[in-house]
Amino acid sequence: MSLLEILALLLSLSALFGYINHRFFKLPHTIGMMVMALLASGMIVLIDLTVPQYQISNNIQNALKQVDFYALVMNGMLSVLLFAGAVHVDLTDLNERKYSIALMASLGLLLSTFFIGGSVYYILQWAGFGIPFIWALLFGALISPTDPVAVLGILKTVNIPRSLKAKITGESLFNDGIGVVVFVILLAIAVPEAGHSSVEGISLLFVASIFMQEAVGGLILGLVGGYIAFYAMRKIDEHNIEVLITLALVTGIYAIAIRLHTSGPLAVVVAGLFIGNHGARFAMSENTRKHVFQFWELLDEVFNSILFLLIGLEVLIIAAYYSYAMIALIVIPVVLLGRLIGVFIPISLLKAKLNFSKGATRFLTWGGLRGGISVALVLSLPENEYKPILLMLTYVTVLFSIIVQGLSIKSVANYVAKLNS
Repeated sequence: MSLLEILALLLSLSALFGYINHRFFKLPHTIGMMVMALLASGMIVLIDLTVPQYQISNNIQNALKQVDFYALVMNGMLSVLLFAGAVHVDLTDLNERKYSIALMASLGLLLSTFFIGGSVYYILQWAGFGIPFIWALLFGALISPTDPVAVLGILKTVNIPRSLKAKITGESLFNDGIGVVVFVILLAIAVPEAGHSSVEGISLLFVASIFMQEAVGGLILGLVGGYIAFYAMRKIDEHNIEVLITLALVTGIYAIAIRLHTSGPLAVVVAGLFIGNHGARFAMSENTRKHVFQFWELLDEVFNSILFLLIGLEVLIIAAYYSYAMIALIVIPVVLLGRLIGVFIPISLLKAKLNFSKGATRFLTWGGLRGGISVALVLSLPENEYKPILLMLTYVTVLFSIIVQGLSIKSVANYVAKLNS
């Protein structure tokens, strides 16, 4: 299939599934898209079993394999989705809770990574699927970041205290960038040639240099790019051109980040926060502000639809590793426990100086959804004997996170709201 045909198929399926979900199922849009895709995948498998001569499943698998999920998400859609999320976030809310956000996105993520990685290592050893410890840590790194796309999509449908919303929003926007940095470092250790280094060269200095290049470089790039766009927008008042400037900002700094080996996600988040707050106040007229925000809301909806559709359809490829499904179910509570540790310890450290809403740990734990970023990272792993089991562990965890946690988060939010009323 050509690129145009694949794009037409994805958009057509997104529109069809979105219509059916809105008309009949009434699920939150992103969850509904994935559930519909899963149902369609299941029907294709059943048809294949009934009339195998048509090989429908194989044809669709071949089409899906033409879509580089990692490149599509990490080097394409993610920049748009992160900017669209960040541009609507109130920087004042984030600033008031900067310590808890920073601690959960850094220390919390590291604690979760090592707890999940260590636990999965011993579980797989016990089950007879032993993998090297560093590969178990890689799984911990790719599954620990909460997915900002999934989190922000679900938060639109729930009513929670403002402080909690700011914490989980801020953490989800920043911890994916930190998580990718940790993943890159661990991958360089697991596969030295991937990081252009030798195992002997892995040291604290190496780790610090990677962190500075990726994380700090991304933050600086985001600020510089955001300021240039802000300066240009302040000099004119033409909403069409200013919308185009924001689009150029997102694609431009993400492309530069890839070239400079800095964190594109962090750069885009910082630029989005800058434009959505400082830019909206001082560089946009009311008319421009309306058009810019509506444009990014629309892009957010379209890209979200395609992303969650693809996650649902990827089951046709992942299904080849069904033999690991049972062990993947055992790993789900381990991932949740790792999330609990990554939330509970930072909150406990800050409780002496900061006030937290009642039920904060519970909501932040259950609301830490995994999504496309985790799937993209696991698909980016080099082909070897460890990748299939990590694929299944990741995919089952993501499905549980989006469907089970996503559909029940409203009940948890209502419970937390009652505690704080």
